[in-house]
Amino acid sequence: MSYFNLLGTGIVISLGALCVSVTDSPGPVQHRLNGMLYCIVVIPIVAVVVSYAAVSPLLLGVLLFVSGFLFSMLTVYGVRISSIGISALLIIILSLQTPILGSAIWMHALYILIGGTWYMLFSLLLYKIRPYKIIQQILGDLIIDIGEYLKTRGLLYEDHPEYKKTYMLLLQQQVKVQAQQSLVSDLLFKTRTIVKESTHKGRVLLKIYVDAAGLFESIMTSFQDYKILHSHFDDTGILKELGPHINLLSDEMNEIGVAVKSGLISKPQNDSLENAKRIQAHFQSLRLNYMNNKNLDNFISLGRIVGNVQHLTEKINGLHYYTSYDKKIKKPLGSTVDYSNYAETPEISAELLWSNLNFKSNIFRHSVRVAFAILLGYIISVVFNIGHSYWILLTIVVILKPAYSLTKKRNTDRLIGTFLGIIIGVVLLYFIKDSTALLVIMILFMAASYSFMRTSYFINVLAMTPYLVIFFHMLYPSTLKILLTDRIIDTLIGSAIAFVVSIFFVPAWEHTTIKSYMIKMLEADKNYYALIADSYAGNSTFPVKDFKLQRRNLLTALANVSDAFNRMLSEPKRFQKGNEAIHRFVVLNHILTSHFAALSYYLNEKENSFRSADLLGVMEDTQQFFSNAIQCLQAKEGVQQWPGTGALNKLNEQAIILLEKRRQEITLGNLETPTKEILVEVKSVIDQFNFIYNIASDIAKSCGENIT
Repeated sequence: MSYFNLLGTGIVISLGALCVSVTDSPGPVQHRLNGMLYCIVVIPIVAVVVSYAAVSPLLLGVLLFVSGFLFSMLTVYGVRISSIGISALLIIILSLQTPILGSAIWMHALYILIGGTWYMLFSLLLYKIRPYKIIQQILGDLIIDIGEYLKTRGLLYEDHPEYKKTYMLLLQQQVKVQAQQSLVSDLLFKTRTIVKESTHKGRVLLKIYVDAAGLFESIMTSFQDYKILHSHFDDTGILKELGPHINLLSDEMNEIGVAVKSGLISKPQNDSLENAKRIQAHFQSLRLNYMNNKNLDNFISLGRIVGNVQHLTEKINGLHYYTSYDKKIKKPLGSTVDYSNYAETPEISAELLWSNLNFKSNIFRHSVRVAFAILLGYIISVVFNIGHSYWILLTIVVILKPAYSLTKKRNTDRLIGTFLGIIIGVVLLYFIKDSTALLVIMILFMAASYSFMRTSYFINVLAMTPYLVIFFHMLYPSTLKILLTDRIIDTLIGSAIAFVVSIFFVPAWEHTTIKSYMIKMLEADKNYYALIADSYAGNSTFPVKDFKLQRRNLLTALANVSDAFNRMLSEPKRFQKGNEAIHRFVVLNHILTSHFAALSYYLNEKENSFRSADLLGVMEDTQQFFSNAIQCLQAKEGVQQWPGTGALNKLNEQAIILLEKRRQEITLGNLETPTKEILVEVKSVIDQFNFIYNIASDIAKSCGENIT
């Protein structure tokens, strides 16, 4: 439009495109289309309403307050719908830059509509040309994140590992993996060309995802008592071999992830299969020369780890092969993939909105804060007649988030990013005078800013500020100094308002809500454990559909409670309560999830035939621990039943008898006997139930401590 001397019109059209782009977050194409369509309808209407309201400062103030509240409340419906509310607020605020009257109001709305429609058509065109690109990118990120999770697990094999620090890193990484996995599954299983049609690329991507998800579950199953392993095997050197090998596998997954994202073929960067064979040979040598009837238990645990590492190595090498998109690669069997249980569809109902219209809801509190902060920013801009005052409101909208920790981080990122960005922009203008060169640099900063919009707010602001500096220099070269001064002042005012409001105006501190996440975590523990234990007790066959549903609920609950705890740690110290007890709760549940994964893995892969009715008593006792923990968190009165160890001892007798028989065989030099295979199967399962029983007991005790 600038080419036709209609730069102002072009800016308004671009504004419409920018606002619709906010709703175009990764997801199934139908969801993206719906989000963009609703946004295209909403933002022109909002633009018209705010233009007519702008004639009266009082009416405009009321509109800003009401809009800030209503559009922020859309957060109850999930990220995509809440982004429509953000787009509407952006239009309201940016429309205040240049008040318009009469028929120009409708032309302004029309240009916004054109811009939004243009963006939607362009986005859909890109999808039509490369329908799998977005899936490849996010699937590649998932594989890379799984590799990072694996590398973090490798820290547990180092000399003198920092267990507390490593567990926290694992929790944070698991949250990332879970978020990516949910997004990929949503894309894959709600994209018709992949789940219904027979495109080869779709089949391969589905195969990569299923294997990557299985790989992540397999990594989680390798959890053991690392302190005991170090005390018994540090002198043998095998743990020092496992750690570097795990790092090699992590590097391989990074290569695979990059290849999947770029559509290239990846090849093994090291001889991981041969290295895994050397570790296996070292383990067999230790069995022959080091194993005795006293350390037999520990060798069973070490054997499981070595076997798991061998399995991971083979699976990762298989993923390398899939990046070739060989025609021989087949789609996973329908029986192994249940599409309905991978991704949830967010609930959209008036009841959900109504149920959140109270001060018990964090989203309601956040919406009230946003409305109040916008109104306060508007009043300050009117009273003090601040230039480019809409920047104050823009700063408030992009910084103020439901959680204080996110608001604090965004505040810091915006302040530092703005100041550094202004310095970069001024330096560029001082040394570069050629307008064409400046235009190219501006476009590069623009691309960088939007590229990091969803992943790094700091880089987004750091790149956006010099782009705006150059942009305004081209538009208003004589008033650039005033513009920069206004930008700094407005950013400081907006940041201050957002910071003060987040602390003092109906704040929502995590310690007041984290109990609800903990209770949901325990309920997920109970449900998931009941399915697995019931199968091992011989009461039912392995319920694949129910298992996938409960597993998803479990991992989601763990991600939520981990996120809530991390947010609490970012809050002011005086608002943090029960940190140690909550940290212990989160870590124990992370470990517990790994033991659940081990048991379900044995069932799912049909690698273990052990079944015993003696597990019924252990299951009831373990469930009682979970119930006790829930009762403590709910502060319900009543006598709690604390199970004894009778049922557990009865179960352990089966393993003890086999262990004694195996010890006698080893004393006689008989290493390979039928007893060995039976013992490994029985003890693998019984050990996991022992771990779960003890962890459930520890969780119940930790919930009885002063958490909040």
